[in-house]
Amino acid sequence: GGVASDPAPRLEARMTESTTRQPAPGEATKTERVQLRLPADSAYLGVLRTATAGLAARRDFTLDDIEDLRIAVHEARAILPTQARDGATRDCQFELGTDDLTIHVSTRSEHPRAPREDSLAWILLTALAGELQASISGSTLTISLHKHRELA
Repeated sequence: GGVASDPAPRLEARMTESTTRQPAPGEATKTERVQLRLPADSAYLGVLRTATAGLAARRDFTLDDIEDLRIAVHEARAILPTQARDGATRDCQFELGTDDLTIHVSTRSEHPRAPREDSLAWILLTALAGELQASISGSTLTISLHKHRELA
C-alpha cells in the first residue's frame, strides 16, 4: 500500500451579490461582500493582506489607511491562530460600503476566548482599524474591524 498524503490546502474566494441597506431615511447604500477561506497556515497571510489592500483601494482609501488595514488584518489573524483547531481555516468576509470597509476574520476553536481589550494587540488593532469587536458564536471566534474612509 501507498502512503496517503495530506490534501493540498484550499483557497476559496467568492463575491456575493451587492445588497442595499438603508443607513438613513431615503439614503440607500450599496454594500459588496467578498469572502475568502484560507488555510490556517501563516504562508497565506500575504493573500489576506493583499486582498485587504486591493479592496480598500477599490473604495479610495488613502495609502496610509490601506497600510493601516493591512497591518490590522495581520494583527487580527495573529490573535486567532493561538486558538485554532488543527486543520482549521480562516474565514474572512469583507463588506465594502460606499465610504467604509468592514473585515470579519474568524476561525473555529475548541474553547474560543475573546481577546483581552487591554492587551497590546487589541489596543494596536483599535488604533489601526478605528472600530473593533470580538464575538463568539458556538466554537467560532470572529474579530471584526471597521474603518471609515476620510471624505474629501
